[in-house]
Amino acid sequence: MHTVTAHKPSPAFIAASWVALLLGAGAYLIGLFNAQMALSEKGYYLVLLLYGLFAAVSLQKSVRDRLEDIPVSGLYYALSWFALLSALLLMMIGLWNATLLLSEKGFYAMAYALALFGAVAVQKNTRDLIAANSGTSRSPVMPPLPEHD
Repeated sequence: MHTVTAHKPSPAFIAASWVALLLGAGAYLIGLFNAQMALSEKGYYLVLLLYGLFAAVSLQKSVRDRLEDIPVSGLYYALSWFALLSALLLMMIGLWNATLLLSEKGFYAMAYALALFGAVAVQKNTRDLIAANSGTSRSPVMPPLPEHD
């Protein structure tokens, strides 16, 4: 069994993570609200943001669970990778085919990437704070696994 020492993230990193998440998602949503596109197209990009945020956090959690010897099924792990890669691919295809200026496409791509990064960093900080405060690297929801010799 791997023992991972939990280090409490610095307040500056916690703040930077929240700023990245809120700035990325906020800019993306404001841009989407102000965009001159059909409502169905706006809905597509909104769902891609929500799907991408969930997929990124889910993948980060499953990767970290595996590193900490918390059981994660191979199917869920593979689905987490598939979800994130498909969200990124769908975003790329949507922007490629969109009738937007190149600068607008770049804006949406960068805001999307910043929001996904921010979501992963916020989730990591949350988990690190819980682990540091409980004195363990395990999730407080899951009981410790039995030791095997």
